[in-house]
Amino acid sequence: MTTPLVAAQPGVTQSSVTQPGASPADVTPPGAAQPGLTTVADRAVGRIAGRAAMEVPDVLDCAVTARVTGGVVTLDARLDLRYPAPVASTAARVRAHLVARVAALTGLRVSVVDVSVGVLRADAAPVRRVL
Repeated sequence: MTTPLVAAQPGVTQSSVTQPGASPADVTPPGAAQPGLTTVADRAVGRIAGRAAMEVPDVLDCAVTARVTGGVVTLDARLDLRYPAPVASTAARVRAHLVARVAALTGLRVSVVDVSVGVLRADAAPVRRVL
């Protein structure tokens, strides 16, 4: 016995068409979650981005918040930089690095990266000499 083929119709997937002899458990309704779909939480993306920001030279500390909407991420990074680091070029390097690393590690597209610098800190305390 053969099963009839059904022509593809807009909005109807092959799995949503009932085949003769198919049980209701074999049919996936349209709009249902598909197996293999991975969702990444905002907090997880923020932590990944925070670790990635620490990979850039002159960044001493970083706090990143992320918002995931669909497959698009927006990041807000607050940096503590080493003094005397060039602020503008370091922020640009962090922005580019976050876009590349978050996309590579999560598979999400980064649309916006807001970078703010909170503190400029010297690596070590100045040495005082007594004469």
